[in-house]
Amino acid sequence: MEDQEGRDPGMWVDGGDQRVVVHVGGEMDIDRAPMLYTALHVAITQAGGPIEIVADLSEMSFCDSAGLDALIRARHTADEHGRRMSLRAPQPQFLRLLEITGADLLFPITET
Repeated sequence: MEDQEGRDPGMWVDGGDQRVVVHVGGEMDIDRAPMLYTALHVAITQAGGPIEIVADLSEMSFCDSAGLDALIRARHTADEHGRRMSLRAPQPQFLRLLEITGADLLFPITET
């Protein structure tokens, strides 16, 4: 998918025909949330793109409401395009944010 040279050290995309993984690391806040949404939107909306989009959150240390909003908007975009979106290995802080907001019901969550 994306060449890893010159990439944001806290976010990169890899995958193939059936599944794309958007890796997210570091802090996801109002400054970085648009970049997250853009990466997910491109993966979701590409013609002939993958059925499954995974946001790998195993290296994301913090997420505020802007990051959560980016993920929720991407989830709605995935629904509109007949794609599945899941979250991989979110950290406890983000799990708590999902629970508090009720957004945990929107995403399948996997550990691997």
